[in-house]
Amino acid sequence: MGVIVVVGGQWGDEGKGKVVDLLAEDARIVLRSQGGNNAGHTVVVDDRTFKFNLIPSGILHPATVCVIGNGVVLDPRVLLEEVEQLERAGADLSNLVISERAHMIMPYHPVLDRLEEAARGDDRLGTTFRGVGPAYSDKVRRIGFRVGDLQKLRFLEKKLDFVLPLKNDILVKLYSAAPFTKESILEEYTGYASRLDRFIRDPFPIVQEAVASGERVILEGAQGTMLDLDLGTYPYVTSSYPSSGGALAGAGLGPRHVSTTLGIFKAYTTRVGYGPFPTELDDAQGEYLRERGSEYGTTTGRPRRVGWFDAAVARYAVAVNGIDSIALTKLDVLDELEVVRVCTGYVSKGMPEDHPMANISHLKHLEPQYEELPGWGRSTREVRKFEDLPKEAVSYVQRLEELAGAQVDLISVGPGREETIRRRESW
Repeated sequence: MGVIVVVGGQWGDEGKGKVVDLLAEDARIVLRSQGGNNAGHTVVVDDRTFKFNLIPSGILHPATVCVIGNGVVLDPRVLLEEVEQLERAGADLSNLVISERAHMIMPYHPVLDRLEEAARGDDRLGTTFRGVGPAYSDKVRRIGFRVGDLQKLRFLEKKLDFVLPLKNDILVKLYSAAPFTKESILEEYTGYASRLDRFIRDPFPIVQEAVASGERVILEGAQGTMLDLDLGTYPYVTSSYPSSGGALAGAGLGPRHVSTTLGIFKAYTTRVGYGPFPTELDDAQGEYLRERGSEYGTTTGRPRRVGWFDAAVARYAVAVNGIDSIALTKLDVLDELEVVRVCTGYVSKGMPEDHPMANISHLKHLEPQYEELPGWGRSTREVRKFEDLPKEAVSYVQRLEELAGAQVDLISVGPGREETIRRRESW
């Protein structure tokens, strides 16, 4: 079956959780490749809703090994809360593996996150204050703490002797904030060590064995392409690489193992936080889509910004990720609309543009070019075959395929596992 890389094709929140849960039924491994608890995935099974922040979305399949990969930064407290919630719900976590190479969010990271964001003033980014950005920054500076350090507490203490004074200097001298003590951090993280030890392993041999045996391995990313640190709408991006290249690095796999790169796209577009959003609907139409689509953040509860499907973004995502298959989610949200609009490209300073530009100022002020398609005016929630969709819905999907440059193989018409149209037999 090979490796399936699952990437968000927009600004995140595309419905990756449901898709990964569906594919995980036949998977040996689901590996979360990047991000932290600033992202959330939702899975609905038998009318029960499960929300994941760090644990891979395949965890509801007991035979599937779920790996938190080396590209993730995790808050041990948040992870343990998630573990406890799932175990209370009856989930089997015996196949959960945390890479010893994954980095940890330390107590000072959320504090610095909030202080740095406040210092930006009108140029703030809209972070979730979870400490994810500062943790990735420390990873790059090579002063981060890895999950494996919980199994070497003397080493963790020695590293704190060097790192903590640096952090306290910033907190006290720059922000006039309270410092942290080494003793309190050691006590807290020693407690985490004893509770997380059963999960901490080196996933390399597990992943390599599955790949060598030809078993299905799913790489699950967080956020979406337009929030990629290099490829997205910088600086209004996340602190990691939600693209397919980032997924491979976060999993410790090479590109020759990939059999499919699956891009997840909503049938419209959303984003959370600040930054350019060319097709944004700041009107009653946008409010309708927000409410009908329950567009509120899984992690933060913040209302998402809503807009029409942006095919220029989709083409860009297909190209930079090597997407060869698309899962289209929330088609049912559009069921009652008389007209559906699609952005086919932009005009910037009188010149046509067919992809999102790197210059944020240009991207903020461009003019989207729209194509109007007729709505279908009836529910798609009970449809399970593509040919049974209303002809207008079929035309809409086919037009998105043409504009994006990849085939739509999965269509979600509701949150439940069964509310799915599969156009590819193996899925």
